[in-house]
Amino acid sequence: MTKEPTRDLHGDLPSASSEDGFADRRELAATAFERTRMPMVVVDARKPDMPISLANKAFLVLTGYSAGELVGRNCRFLQGPGTSPIAVAEIRAAIADEREVSVEILNYKKNGEPFWNRLYLSPVHGDDGRILYFFGSQIDATEYRRIEALEASEHRLLMEVDHRSKNVLAVVDSIVRLSNSDDPAVYAAAIQHRVQALARAHALLAERGWLGITMEELVRQQVGPFAAQRAVLIGPTIDLPASIVQPLALVFHELAVNAAQHGALSQPQGELKISWDPFPSSPGFRLRWQEAGSSLVPAAKRGFGTVIVGAMIEKQLKGHLERTWTDDGISITIEVPATA
Repeated sequence: MTKEPTRDLHGDLPSASSEDGFADRRELAATAFERTRMPMVVVDARKPDMPISLANKAFLVLTGYSAGELVGRNCRFLQGPGTSPIAVAEIRAAIADEREVSVEILNYKKNGEPFWNRLYLSPVHGDDGRILYFFGSQIDATEYRRIEALEASEHRLLMEVDHRSKNVLAVVDSIVRLSNSDDPAVYAAAIQHRVQALARAHALLAERGWLGITMEELVRQQVGPFAAQRAVLIGPTIDLPASIVQPLALVFHELAVNAAQHGALSQPQGELKISWDPFPSSPGFRLRWQEAGSSLVPAAKRGFGTVIVGAMIEKQLKGHLERTWTDDGISITIEVPATA
């Protein structure tokens, strides 16, 4: 007589019995999930606030929580004062789009100890295509971060952006000077995400032999993590000179982050339209960034991102920027000479 599988404390995982020889494939998968050394959770995408349904032993050991303390709760309880809002916005956008995402985020254990979580999130769909669960695996990257921090920060920065981009060091200097936060962890995370935006543009330039890239490629690269399926891009092919790519990359990154945190992309009904055209009679281009469907834009938020975006457009690129606030969003017009 076959034994009835027992329930595990970490959720609904059935425990394996050696007597049945792992005959049941689901039981084998459940046992692998439970016994792997990698922390893992499954959240129910069909329920309000997407609560945790399953958590393996490695996840409990990593976070210090018991199964009873976390099953049924949203994973945001792992966030804390130093958690980057940018990373949270990137995760939120991936969940809304039902797509995979890999993000490094600062989380906190039950005892308040912070740890760097290299999170990989993947959707699980049913046979009818409807979302059922999100599967999350975590890697504790704290030790890696500690070792990395021992290296000279100047060396890492110079390796990230080499001498072939004549403006990049001025951009990095602006990032350090103009980033602002009262919390050191949030400040460091903001700088990191901005340098990573530059690094992505740098890598794309290197792939193209530093001959420049198109406007659409740059916009998609920087906006994609926050609005992969919600941004409408309209415009002809415009080849951007290498000298202006990285400052523009930072501008698009800042605008996308702001939209995800405070603007149209923070609302389910929000819409983002980005269009561009070359100047008709002189080198350069005009780009329009239009957000709509965000009726909850408090006056206190209406200055977000102005310092860095303004510095990049008006000082670094010698261009012009104009913002127009509407009842449900914002319209931004950017003009840049191609020879900046």
